[in-house]
Amino acid sequence: MGRADPATTGRAGRATTAGKPERKRMAKEKAAAATATDAFMRRTVLPSGLRILTEHMPRIRSASLGFWVGVGSRDESQEVSGISHFLEHLLFKGTARRSAREIAEAFDSLGGELNAFSAKEYTCYYAKVLDDYLEPAIEIMSDMIRNSLFRPADIDAERKVILEEISMLEDSPDDLIHDLFASTLWEAHPLGQGVLGHANIIKAMSQEDLTGYFSSHYSPANMVLAVAGNVDHEKLVELVRKHFGEEEWGGKQDRHQVLPELHPQAAVYKRATEQAHLVIGTLGLPRRHPDRFVLAVLDNILGGGMSSRLFQKIREEKALAYSVFSYHSMFIETGLMAVYAGTSPENVDDVISLVGEEIKHLLTSGITAEELARSKGHIKGNLVLGLEDSSGRMTRIGKSELVQGEILSLDELIERIDAVSRAKVKELAAEIFGKNPLVLTVIGPFDKESFQIPMF
Repeated sequence: MGRADPATTGRAGRATTAGKPERKRMAKEKAAAATATDAFMRRTVLPSGLRILTEHMPRIRSASLGFWVGVGSRDESQEVSGISHFLEHLLFKGTARRSAREIAEAFDSLGGELNAFSAKEYTCYYAKVLDDYLEPAIEIMSDMIRNSLFRPADIDAERKVILEEISMLEDSPDDLIHDLFASTLWEAHPLGQGVLGHANIIKAMSQEDLTGYFSSHYSPANMVLAVAGNVDHEKLVELVRKHFGEEEWGGKQDRHQVLPELHPQAAVYKRATEQAHLVIGTLGLPRRHPDRFVLAVLDNILGGGMSSRLFQKIREEKALAYSVFSYHSMFIETGLMAVYAGTSPENVDDVISLVGEEIKHLLTSGITAEELARSKGHIKGNLVLGLEDSSGRMTRIGKSELVQGEILSLDELIERIDAVSRAKVKELAAEIFGKNPLVLTVIGPFDKESFQIPMF
C-alpha cells in the first residue's frame, strides 16, 4: 500500500510543510495511488460475516471461485481426528434439492470443474467455470454448504472411500513420510495430526459427531469466498446475497494456540521398502513472521530447485538420490523447515551427513551474491507464473484473507523479495538451525535405534 509523505521537498532539499492547495493535490494523488494499488482486488463483508473478495481479470472468459473455511485438522481433538476431511467429502453427497450425481452432472454440463481439499488450518471448496456460468456455480456450491443432508447411508459410503484413501497413503511412503515427520516434530500438538485421520477413528465416527462438528465450525463468519476472473464485484455480491444469503448461522470456535515443545529425536518406521525415505528438519517461522520472505530465499537456496545446494551435492555430484529437496510450512503460531530425500537404504547415513554438512556451511559461510540473485529470480518467476490463470489468483487472495491477515499486490510481494539480503539469510539460518534441535523421521528396513541426529 502506498503512503503519502506529509511533507514535500523544496529545491534546496529541505522539508517544507505543504499548504492547503498542496494538501488537496497530495490527497488526490494519494487517493489515485490507493485506487491503482487496490485495483487488483475488491472486498465486501456481508452482515453474516462472510468475506467476499474478487480479482478482476477482464481478458479471460473464465472465473475461479473458492469457499475457504477456517477449519482443518489442527482444530480437531484426537477423538475426532480426520473429521474436517470427512465433512469435506460429505458436502458432495447431496442436498434436499439435488443428489450427488446431479451435482456432478450439473458441473459437467457447465463445462466446469468442482473439487475440494482439506489442510491443517483450512478447507477449500473450489470451482472453475466459464464466466457466463458463474451464477449456477454459486447457486450449487451455496446449496452444498448450506443444505447438505449428512444421511447415514452417505456417511457409511464415504467412510469406505476415506478408509481407501488412508490405505493409499500408507502405500505411498514418499507422501506418508511428511505426515510422520510432522507427528514426530509436534508430538502432542494439534499440528502433528494428519489431515486424513486414523482408520479406527474414521470407522467409529457417527452422524452426531459429524453434524455437531459442522454446526460448531462452519459459519459465514468463518468463511471467505474468493473469485478471480472475468467477474463484476457488485454483481457477484448480489448473487451471493441471493443464493448463499446474508444472515448469520452456524458457529465458530476459537482456535487453540499453544507453542509446541521440541525435543531432538529420531523416529524410525520399519518397512521392507526398496527405497528409504527420510525427512530431517526443525521448527520454522509462523505465518505472519516478518522474515517469511527471507525464509523463502533460504529454502530455495538450500533445496528449492535444480541449482540448489542439496540437489547439486546429493543428486548431481554424489548421485545418492533421485529426489531431494527442502521445504517449509507456516502456521499461525509456528512452522517447520525440513529436507526430504529418497535413497537406497545403504546410502541413508551418507545422505544425512551431506544434509548436515550443507546446513553447517550455511551457518558458517552464509550464501553468495550469485545464490541470492538466482534465488530471488526463481521465486519471483514462480510467483508470476503461478498468477497467470484465475485459479492461482483465486487461491492467493482466498488463502491470504483467511489465514494471512493481509493481501499484498504483486508489486509489494516482489518488493519484499528484493529486500532480502545475504546478511538476513545467514541470520535466519542461525536462528532456525543454530538454536533449534533437529528431528529425523525415516521409513525403511531399519531398526528403531539405527540413526544419530546431526547436531550444530
